[in-house]
Amino acid sequence: MQPATLKILPELKDQLDHLAGEMHRSETELANEAVALYIEHQRRILDRIHLGIAQADRGEFVADDEMEDFFSRYGQPGA
Repeated sequence: MQPATLKILPELKDQLDHLAGEMHRSETELANEAVALYIEHQRRILDRIHLGIAQADRGEFVADDEMEDFFSRYGQPGA
């Protein structure tokens, strides 16, 4: 497998260099770990979105009174 080339913003590269030195690890190791964690995080988000869409397609919705109860306990979004 051929290695990929990524262009990293200079300020991120500086931080990566510094962190790698502090941790006595290679920049490549830290970058690969960061990318793996990012992909895992995004995959979880997308999986939840797909699950919600499938539930909506099946007509599975939260009852209005349950939503009102939720917002009365936790507040309105953006408030």
